[in-house]
Amino acid sequence: MTDVGPARDPDEFSADQWPDWSFWKDQSHSPRSRSRVAVTTAMATASLALIARAEDITHGTGPVLLTSFAIGLVACYGIGCVLAPWYGPTALRRGRIAIVAVMFLLGAAPAVLLASPSYLTDLTYALAIGLMLLPLRHALLLGLGTVLGQTVWMSLAQGEVAWVQVAVLVGVTAALGTVFALSFTVGHLRAAREEVKRLAVNQERERVARDMHDVLGHTLSTMTVKLGLTRRILESSGDVTLAVGQVAELENMARTALTDVRATISDYRTLSLDSELAGARMALRAAGVRADLPAATDVVRPELREVFGYVVREAITNVLRHSDAELCTVRVGPDRIEVTDNGSFIGGACAGNGLTGLTERLAAVSGTLEHGPASGNGFRVLARGLSPAIRPAPSREADAT
Repeated sequence: MTDVGPARDPDEFSADQWPDWSFWKDQSHSPRSRSRVAVTTAMATASLALIARAEDITHGTGPVLLTSFAIGLVACYGIGCVLAPWYGPTALRRGRIAIVAVMFLLGAAPAVLLASPSYLTDLTYALAIGLMLLPLRHALLLGLGTVLGQTVWMSLAQGEVAWVQVAVLVGVTAALGTVFALSFTVGHLRAAREEVKRLAVNQERERVARDMHDVLGHTLSTMTVKLGLTRRILESSGDVTLAVGQVAELENMARTALTDVRATISDYRTLSLDSELAGARMALRAAGVRADLPAATDVVRPELREVFGYVVREAITNVLRHSDAELCTVRVGPDRIEVTDNGSFIGGACAGNGLTGLTERLAAVSGTLEHGPASGNGFRVLARGLSPAIRPAPSREADAT
């Protein structure tokens, strides 16, 4: 038996892999639509250089009919430069090959008809489309063949090689290919992020269902059995005292189940400082803000973790909404947390209802909140929880109550 080796991870990059632009098919999502428009716009803008090529052909010395035909081919080539990046990524493999082939024919035809190897520089757009639609290995081979073909043709026909035109062919192709690669990567990252969100929602639903089953499943099953027993007692013997005893047990079980459900729901509403920091890291990264966050929060006192989670949530929200910061820093201690950014301080925008609510939450744990401009520039939020050693003792009146 032949050893075929370990199977390749489908998510691992391969030069023989066809670019997957399937995330463009769903145009209901505006960022995807903008990405598609941006790529097409970049290609259309770059192809405006074909106007100069048409003018150059017009001023040539070739026959009028041949010149007109060549200009028509250049016009068709320019239209293809706009349509190919829009429709090509969602086409099947055969369609992609056909699109690249047609683009190469339209781009090379004027050079062949007018016997001008310098016109092959226009194939940069066809090569860029090849980088977008074909496996990388095939696109690079096409590019290498085009460069070698132009170089050899120039050397044979003109006796020398116009290296500037060859450099333009390579440089513009690389620039357009980079734009396509960035759009491709960003599109897949957005699709992956959406998939992670969907998986997180499904996982949370499964967790809620599992917890509800654990909390209520056994209790409801027992209550069903006891209800059946009570019904049979009343139907058979009519012993009201025994039936009332069963109903009393059912009442106690119902109260216990209600208490368990309330406790479970309360756990869902409790914030976690670690999860808020993880969410802050993702939100800041998505907004292009560099995040300097603590790696661990073990030093924070347990009774302050929840309220500090609210501090992180509100402070990061203010950074994202009201600041043009490039850096956001979070520092924690046993009884303090500090969030600062280096953006432009906007006095009125940063002292709204959110910070007022934080002040009330901290007051509930004998803590304080400070907020205002940071030293130098930016905004600073500092929350402190009163240390147990200096927390005021309850008054005698409170003890009496």
